Amino acid sequence: MFLPKSTTRPPCPIDVPPSLAEDYNEACLVFADSPKASAALSRRCLQNIIHDHLHIKKRDLNAEIQEVIDKNLFPSDILESIDSIRAIGNFAAHPIKSTSSGEVVPVEPDEAEWNLDVLEMIFDFQFVRPALVKKKRDALNSKLKDAGKPDIK
Repeated sequence: MFLPKSTTRPPCPIDVPPSLAEDYNEACLVFADSPKASAALSRRCLQNIIHDHLHIKKRDLNAEIQEVIDKNLFPSDILESIDSIRAIGNFAAHPIKSTSSGEVVPVEPDEAEWNLDVLEMIFDFQFVRPALVKKKRDALNSKLKDAGKPDIK
């Protein structure tokens, strides 16, 4: 008997662009089977956010993240965690060896989960909250217009 894969994470908010939601949802689905694959997908998702929505393109993700941090493009809790996605994603994408044991450093489940947590914070700040504010502003401006008043500032 085969059961469909599922995740314990909340669904991706509808305000997140489909291409990002696809990578995030896949990272959630593979998490239980492969934290390494989940971390690699999280890294890809972050890089697409930086390229497509923050319009930052540098020589590598490290430089791009540094620009996000330098420009304070996110709240401090996100800025303090954003580089984790790159670092953990690098363990997933490259065979990085421990200097003490010589073993390839694995991606631990709690690390891959942290990446998903950070992506959720970015989604909330970058897409969900602005969409909610727009919806509320539009509703209030419609009411003001109907009352013959100017839009809110």
